[in-house]
Amino acid sequence: MAPSDAMPIETAHEDMIHDAQLDYYGKRLATCSSDRTVKVFDVVDDEPQRGAGQTLKGHTGPVWQVAWAHPKFGHILASCSYDGKVIIWKEQQPANAGWAKIKEHSLHTASVNSVSWAPHELGAILACASSDGKISVLTFKDDGQWGADVFEAHAIGCNAVSWAPAARAGSLLAVPSAGGPRSAPVKRFASAGCDNIVKIWGFSEETQAWVEEDVLEGHADWVRDVAWAPNIGLPRSYIATASQDKTVLVWTKDTSTAPWVKTALDPSVSAAPGAGATPGKFPDVVWRVSWSLAGNVLAVSCGDGKVTLWKENLKGGWECVSDVSS
Repeated sequence: MAPSDAMPIETAHEDMIHDAQLDYYGKRLATCSSDRTVKVFDVVDDEPQRGAGQTLKGHTGPVWQVAWAHPKFGHILASCSYDGKVIIWKEQQPANAGWAKIKEHSLHTASVNSVSWAPHELGAILACASSDGKISVLTFKDDGQWGADVFEAHAIGCNAVSWAPAARAGSLLAVPSAGGPRSAPVKRFASAGCDNIVKIWGFSEETQAWVEEDVLEGHADWVRDVAWAPNIGLPRSYIATASQDKTVLVWTKDTSTAPWVKTALDPSVSAAPGAGATPGKFPDVVWRVSWSLAGNVLAVSCGDGKVTLWKENLKGGWECVSDVSS
């Protein structure tokens, strides 16, 4: 494809783009915008194809986030919006038949700010975070219907949700008893709230309900984002949180019974001499945090237009290894 045929992402919508997500194989790109639409593009040679994008219309307000389901469930995409709705879209067969709305979830009374699919081992399950202070969990059932659990989470609004890995921390190192089964996948996720805290939620098989397992306190303003790192069964769990207070905290948990321990990233260590950086503070509001697939590199997106990459050193401290200006 000639460079002149490559379509810059920023020209795909008529208004500000709020999110862009590649699918599992990196062959499709979904974007969403204040223009109330979702667009899906084929990606060839790392470029979205001009003229090949499909526009999905159904929201009546700005669309904040999109999330691809695992391909084992088909080509399925979820979107959430200021209009209080979550829409689940599915590509129809044959592929040129376009996309159809297979579920419109409208149980929230305010903006839905975040959607996140559970690990595929748990099934087709979608968690949704809303400004009405509630979290909803949609589950696709064997009878073809969607079940919905809606519960109070953060009193003045919820900004983000992130699922824990399905494998329990340390499960790869644990030796199962002779002939005994390995531990069952765990249903657990974290939520970030406008009440300055992060909550851990787990599903109780006994009561068939979501229960609050832990509360992480450490931020002094809204928690804008939360990201639970993939742990591939290793012993330690990691959660990163980003806040309006210009800080990023990394929370670690060594065993299932150990407390969460927080560490603040410190951009001032790598700042230029005389820059006047405040220890433990980023230059602006921190909007997003995202882990690499291996869970060992953390990307931090800040309001100053920079994305920084962080890695844990052998002493357990976190170092900035790269920064990119947008």
